[in-house]
Amino acid sequence: MIKQNLFESSLKTIGLLQLNSENVDTVNSDTYKSYIKALYVPEGYKIRVDFHLYTTIQPALFFVSPNQFLEIEGFGTEPGHFVFYNRDFYCIQIHDEEVACDGILFNNIHNIPMINVAKEEAAFVDYLFRQMEDEFALSDTSLEEMIRTYLKQLLIKATRLWKKQHLDKEVLQQNNDLEFFRKFTILVDAHYKEKHTVADYADLLFMAAKTITHKFKRLNLPQPNEVIKNRIVLQAKRLLVHTSMTAKEIAHDLGYDDPAYFSRIFMVKTGESPSGFRAKYLDRGLE
Repeated sequence: MIKQNLFESSLKTIGLLQLNSENVDTVNSDTYKSYIKALYVPEGYKIRVDFHLYTTIQPALFFVSPNQFLEIEGFGTEPGHFVFYNRDFYCIQIHDEEVACDGILFNNIHNIPMINVAKEEAAFVDYLFRQMEDEFALSDTSLEEMIRTYLKQLLIKATRLWKKQHLDKEVLQQNNDLEFFRKFTILVDAHYKEKHTVADYADLLFMAAKTITHKFKRLNLPQPNEVIKNRIVLQAKRLLVHTSMTAKEIAHDLGYDDPAYFSRIFMVKTGESPSGFRAKYLDRGLE
């Protein structure tokens, strides 16, 4: 039985547990799959998010959404922290957009969930996790709002660090276009199964497809058509590795009536056929 701090009220849930080798099987299972997750780990950890393996060389934060696959593959000498919560506890509908569950930490330009935490930043992050642990221990009537306050501070701090580490200074100065990119990726995440072209999303945004392409080009970011195809292929990879669906079934699930056409798209984006990717990844030959 995993010892965890847990708050549940109505539909709202948040929990905090120490991350160590004793509870890794549960963390790697589907137990927390439906939750939004934040991990804070010291150096020496190996953490796989979807199809990328990250090795920490210093303290690091990870932010994982419910549709991503998380696996802890290796531990350092010290335990880490694992926070899980649902959309009802903290999300975009009632909280600040950029630091919510559809914010830049969970839906970002480079699909990077990891943030390195330098020594001068670690003291503040350590403080936030200690305060959350203390609140759970107190079980005071104000626990919910206090925990939410600390969680929001963590998300704000992490968002600032993520931008500093992963965005060029020129991009940071163009906040309006950067926010447009984030909103575009959120739309793609919601509609990629039935909308496959830039024109489809231009209709949703009430603007010309050329305008969208121009905004992306100005930021020197991946072109909108690539964002769409990358999201479709990412879901195909997830289904190939984590389900027994055939390539034909996956193609139909992703809105393609012609499985051969879909397989060509997959081949162009990955260099492999769907069946080849499945075999290679299940043999752990892919990083």
